[in-house]
Order: sequence, then structure tokens, then C-alpha cells
Amino acid sequence: MKLFLDTANIEEIREINRWGVLGGVTTNPTLVAKERSDPLQLWKEILAEVAGPVSLETTELDADGMYRQGVELAGLGPNAVVKVPMTPAGLEAGSRLVKDGIRINVTLVFSPAQAILAAEIGAFIVSPFLGRLDDVSADGMDLLRRICEIYQVQGYETNVLAASLRHPMHVVEAAAAGADIATMPYAVFRQLVKHPLTDIGLERFLQDWKGLREELEEGA
Repeated sequence: MKLFLDTANIEEIREINRWGVLGGVTTNPTLVAKERSDPLQLWKEILAEVAGPVSLETTELDADGMYRQGVELAGLGPNAVVKVPMTPAGLEAGSRLVKDGIRINVTLVFSPAQAILAAEIGAFIVSPFLGRLDDVSADGMDLLRRICEIYQVQGYETNVLAASLRHPMHVVEAAAAGADIATMPYAVFRQLVKHPLTDIGLERFLQDWKGLREELEEGA
């Protein structure tokens, strides 16, 4: 399972990219708006920084406008992936983009039926939103498992991206469910590396090493 960062903050992307584990980036209009900078320049920076797929979301509501915008977004870089919403217009625009050889990410998916539609138009990625389902007392992880099972049975090649992940266990459970990609905010990505026993163990090792060096210096 590849790990994506869900952000439009270039400094967060650069930091996680230095770890050597960043598989790609997902952005959306809300994340871009938070950066208070020119979207076009921001997208170009992200595309240049990340080797893997970078999802750039359309904002037009009608199919024709969405399609034209999608073509423009795809032209920003070879690793650009165009995000379209799970709506009739999104499906229409998405299918046209796919026929043009443009990779798409169908976003805001909340049911297996919607995931089937995304696969049927040849989407590169489908994005079920797990955390948002949890917020309304539904089981987001169950949705992910069902989509992964359906895709395996049907032989769909669309990548399943677990989105709206709120904590490290969401990431672990997404991997166990068979997700191809997990995307998460910067804070959650940082939490993946943290464990109190790691910190305690490192502190003990360094104390012992310091003690050894002091003993050797005293005996010199």
C-alpha cells in the first residue's frame, strides 16, 4: 500500500518526501485555499517536488466545464491526476478524460455502488471517504473492505485510495483491508513514526553510549 499526503502545503510535502516513503499527494479546493497562494503556481511546485501521482481537483460543476478544466490540470505535469466528483457530471467528464488518456481520481465516494461506477469508466483511482462516514455513525472501514472485495472479484484495475483517515489505526486497518493507497493529513503521517517505546529505547541507548565514552575517557 502506498502512502499519500493529503495537503497542499509545500513545506509539509518536502518534509515527508525527505523520509523516502511518500508515494504521492492528494489536494482539494479547501486545502489549496488554506495556502492563500496562486493555485497554478502551487500545483506546479507540488508536481515538481513529488515523483508519484498528484491529484488536482476540478471545481466546475457542469460536465463540459469540468472536462476542459481537467485537460488543463492534466497538462501541468506528467504525474498530474485529475480529481472529479462522484456525480453524473463527474462521471461524464471523467469518462471523456479517460478516453483522452488522462488519469482520473473519482472522489467523494461513499458507497460500493459509486465505486463500481468509478471503475466502469476506467478511473485510475477511486477515493472512498472513511472518516466522514464514521462522523455520521456509519462504518467507513466496512465500506473500504467491501470495495476492495468487489474490485478483486470483478478484476477491476482501479486503485482503491482510502481517504479521510483520522489516525494511525485507520492507516493500519486500510492496509489490512487491501487498499492500494492511503492518504492522510500531515499530522497523521507524523504520528505513524511515533511510539513511546521507541523514544524510551533510543534515550536508553544514548545514555549507555555516553556512559561508555565517559568511562573510556577517564581510563585514558
